Amino acid sequence: MQLKLYLSSSSSPSNFSLYPPSHNTSSSKFSFQTPILPLHSSLSSLIPCASKDSSPPLLEQKPHSSFGSEPAAAEELLVVRRPVKEYSEEDDESSDDVDEDRFSSSPIDAGLAEFAKKLPMFEPQRAELKSEERPLLVNLDLALYRAKVLARNYQFKEAEKILERCIYYWPEDGRPYVALGKILSKQSKTSEARAVYEKGCQATQGENPYIWQCWAVLENKMGSIKKARDLFDAATVADKRHVAAWHGWAVLELKQGNIKKARHLLAKGLKYGGGNEYIYQTLALLEAKANRHEQARYLFKQATKCNPKSCASWLAWAQLEMQSENNHTARQLFEKAVQASPKNRFAWHVWGVFEANLGDVDKGRKLLQIGHAVNPRDPVLLQSLALLEYKYSTANPARVLFRRASELDPRHQPVWIAWGWMEWKEGNIATAREMYQRALSVDSTTESAARCLQAWGVLEQRAGNLSAARRLFRSSLNINSQSYITWMTWASFEENQGNAVRAEEIRNLYFQQM
Repeated sequence: MQLKLYLSSSSSPSNFSLYPPSHNTSSSKFSFQTPILPLHSSLSSLIPCASKDSSPPLLEQKPHSSFGSEPAAAEELLVVRRPVKEYSEEDDESSDDVDEDRFSSSPIDAGLAEFAKKLPMFEPQRAELKSEERPLLVNLDLALYRAKVLARNYQFKEAEKILERCIYYWPEDGRPYVALGKILSKQSKTSEARAVYEKGCQATQGENPYIWQCWAVLENKMGSIKKARDLFDAATVADKRHVAAWHGWAVLELKQGNIKKARHLLAKGLKYGGGNEYIYQTLALLEAKANRHEQARYLFKQATKCNPKSCASWLAWAQLEMQSENNHTARQLFEKAVQASPKNRFAWHVWGVFEANLGDVDKGRKLLQIGHAVNPRDPVLLQSLALLEYKYSTANPARVLFRRASELDPRHQPVWIAWGWMEWKEGNIATAREMYQRALSVDSTTESAARCLQAWGVLEQRAGNLSAARRLFRSSLNINSQSYITWMTWASFEENQGNAVRAEEIRNLYFQQM
């Protein structure tokens, strides 16, 4: 089926925003905008996006550059403009009448004006496409949906090709950049994803908050906290009603321990974006953590009012009641959570573990089995089922479930760690070491890796390998120095060996860093 439809009528040329005007004359009317550059940018990074004289044949050639590749020369670099907080049409209109001679008032301005003469239009690539040659916008919607389906089926290459074609024809639309960046992030292609977001911000002139927010989330995952803050700020400047940016920024500050700053950001999200389930839910969790349960219940109620289908809000509220030992209320809220989202694996998992811990093993097993039936590719549910079988049955059924979980997702570290713990309890030390090693081979820098090293240290301690145990405890703390359990386990280990002074030093080290 031919998806690309063409317009039959031509339209007048569009007005484009420029860098300082060049001597190139044209019949089109151009407006002038002063570019806003970050402090670290240089003049050499102001490079044209495309040349009017080198437009490729339509529908035959693919985009010339790959987002993931490094630029071959300085001419291909881009400068991302941060959105301006205040802008008025009067400024834009008045800029049309700016006399070019005014830019030559100083040697620096003269140099800028001379350099600007070499720059083409500051518009996305292929802006010169004629309207009768450009596919209708409905083709973009269809292509984005097709790429989404392909990504769900892990056909990333095909999805990337479709999205690159979307960017080729609709470079000013932010959706293809967001979708392509997320697909690349899923494949751990972080540098390519960053390049996509940067180019998207350039093409949309910094006015698309979704691209800024996705870029901020990526930098946060990469550990670039300062840059992530700047990008979240840019997203809120581009659109102060963009609640996801306020919420994401607040979550970042919470993880950094800046509770007051996080509350301020969440309040701004409510002020500009109105009632939002995620903001209410996060505020409720903050109140629950501070043991202000009544305030937390009120905020959870507000969250569920904003969206009665929000499984996350019902589930978080249920966990609050569970911790308060209001078991009957907790069950009612668990039921509402699975009614809101019958396939939500977290709801079935938490509810099943809750019932098992209360002693109703059969109900807990049944809930976990239902969750696995509606989420057959989820390893966490199988892992919990395996631990349940090991605790209330025998090790062999648990091994079968652990093996199935590890085959579903070999990179899910908690499965290998739980399997290793079970084998250690069964006395299979060599097998337990092998499982711990498999977990660390996935990624040795995560919090799961820190827990794995701590558990392995305890194993070696019980096996009498004291030097190996010390090395493992130290390696665990190198990854997560805030782990109270690891510090106290190491201190207890040294105390049992008769090193009371060393044990006290370890405890002091923990409290000094808090």
